[in-house]
Amino acid sequence: MNIGILTSGGDAPGLNAVIRGAVRKGIREHGFIFTGIRDGWRGLLEDDMYPLNEVDVRGLSGRGGTILGTSRTHPYSDGGPEQMKKVMAERGLDAIIAIGGEGTLSGAARLANDEGMPVVGVPKTIDNDLDNTDYTFGFDTAAAIATESIDRIRTTADSHHRCMVIEVMGRNVGWIALHAGMAAGAHAVLLPEFPVSYDQITAWVTSAWDRGRAPIVVVAEGFVPAGLDEAVSDKGLDKHGRVRLGGIGEHLAPIIDERTGIETRSVVLGHLQRGGEPTAYDRVLATRLGMASIDIIAQQKWGWMAALSGTSITHVEMSDAVDRLNTVPQERWEEIQILLG
Repeated sequence: MNIGILTSGGDAPGLNAVIRGAVRKGIREHGFIFTGIRDGWRGLLEDDMYPLNEVDVRGLSGRGGTILGTSRTHPYSDGGPEQMKKVMAERGLDAIIAIGGEGTLSGAARLANDEGMPVVGVPKTIDNDLDNTDYTFGFDTAAAIATESIDRIRTTADSHHRCMVIEVMGRNVGWIALHAGMAAGAHAVLLPEFPVSYDQITAWVTSAWDRGRAPIVVVAEGFVPAGLDEAVSDKGLDKHGRVRLGGIGEHLAPIIDERTGIETRSVVLGHLQRGGEPTAYDRVLATRLGMASIDIIAQQKWGWMAALSGTSITHVEMSDAVDRLNTVPQERWEEIQILLG
């Protein structure tokens, strides 16, 4: 079989480890051949691809980003499924491994279930917002980077006796803010799932200050303060019409400053959380998921994806993973309350 591999949507640490795991297992166990598809669905629509062999994936486990490139091209644009079927036939592609997040896997599920295309998936998102898998690769690295960054910011906060507001990624879910905030000992952690009033934020900051601490506030970009109708954003829309989130940190800092009298600054970690080398955990998880995608192809379970259940790798239907978000549950929010302030 000739297997095409593509990475789509936002990049994440561990993408290259997936590619390596899939290629090495496919070649060594099944004698498959592989084709690298450049820049996600765009490469499949425009026939932009190249042969991919074991030499090409040497040493990839620890490399960040993706050697294939990525884009947010929609699979139903520019000719859509019919164009992709044509390209696959001309290239002799027998199946596609789509590595991506909620948007990528939604499209991949639709292609498999509605269009009859031989597509399988591997879940990727630093937000950890995909359902039907316990964790997605990229999340552990993003949380670790955020934690290290907060640790570094704390030293300057202590030196200058300031409150620092650190904005992390998390459009719809607050897993990064929750884990990084807990790991770094933040005094306020603000998540998209749970609106919090300005009064409560002020109380947490004041409590830390009164104990002689420089208050640390960790906020997910999608957090909506109680009383507001939508997330704060000052960056307009992207080319697909989706709101570019960002700005909640700068929104909160002057409010905290005014209400408490504590000098307050904000820092946006942004794409720093996506970059660099993946953690050991993400390297192992990504490699296992990549290898599992080959098992799914060998069984011709089109429309299915590799997933993590506890410590075991399983196979689940992609449509079940994208029909709802993996949000932070109430019990995790209640758990961290005792640590705040």
